[in-house]
Amino acid sequence: MKVTALYVYPIKGLRAIPLTTATFTRQGISHDRTFMLLQVLESGSLKRMQLSDFPACALFEQELVDDTIRVLYHVPEVPLAPDHPLQHQPLSVPLTPEDLASLDEVDVDLHNSPVRARRVGDAQDAWFSACFGFPTTLVYIGDGRRAVVGPNFLPPGSGSGAPTKPSTGWLSSVSSYVTSFTQPTAPADEEEQNDVWLTFTDCAPFLVTSEASLAAVSARLPPVAPAEMIKFRPNVVVDADGAGAWDEDFWAELGLPGDRRLQLTANCGEAGTVLKKLMKDRRVDKGSRWSPVFGRYAFLAGRDPLVVRVGDEVGVVRRNEERSVYDWPMHSKPPVKRPA
Repeated sequence: MKVTALYVYPIKGLRAIPLTTATFTRQGISHDRTFMLLQVLESGSLKRMQLSDFPACALFEQELVDDTIRVLYHVPEVPLAPDHPLQHQPLSVPLTPEDLASLDEVDVDLHNSPVRARRVGDAQDAWFSACFGFPTTLVYIGDGRRAVVGPNFLPPGSGSGAPTKPSTGWLSSVSSYVTSFTQPTAPADEEEQNDVWLTFTDCAPFLVTSEASLAAVSARLPPVAPAEMIKFRPNVVVDADGAGAWDEDFWAELGLPGDRRLQLTANCGEAGTVLKKLMKDRRVDKGSRWSPVFGRYAFLAGRDPLVVRVGDEVGVVRRNEERSVYDWPMHSKPPVKRPA
């Protein structure tokens, strides 16, 4: 089995950035979903902006340029907002904003896992507001940490999932490349247990999907409009090596280069037009009966970062006898107020 694609989404909701090489960390691919957009409502409250609810997010292309995120807005043929000069200019966002203490604090509740983030600045807010056509603010996770609030989502031996230590930033060291899938995962030590937390990723640091399952989705669609993997917003795509569609439902651990592991803990329940084709037989998670499943949420075992490349060999080193049960509490809460 091989890695066939890697994706990162520095600003949550915008287009993916395909990678040939990625640094895996405990919080996902380095810089993944460390920024998020919020709509500023007339009441002053903030509404989180995700692609599923704000399809205009797909008009924004992002790329990594040195230490910045370069964002381009592709104006549609039928404009969604009044023409504005900013729509035709690229936006530059620092990957790691400086002087966090000087940035306004913003409380964000994403899937009932709240965090205190930082507003990036007026220039970024003005640019996104001009493109969307309504007041928008860009926030940065900074040293904030979101808790994993679904017990079944937690990797083995990780404790409560509540973050306990301040952020130390993204790590940059690289582990050696040694392919071996023979040793079991070592028990998590105390430091590793305390390092289970999220940025603005939904419910886990990684989403793993399979080419074989994508082919099964495409088989249910017209030949002229096959399913696109990028619509499912994965981080890691594998070819499954003849294992067949939906085999990933039972994957518990994937062996990575350097004798490392991805611990796959929960199913990803999807929504959208394509997934309607899966409603008949892919509502296989007892904890989320109304959502068809595509892909698995995962955590990196071990504290050190790991470089992974497209084409790297991976393998299923542990399987579950039964499918995981989704237990993340997803009941809605009222929007939060923007600070004065």
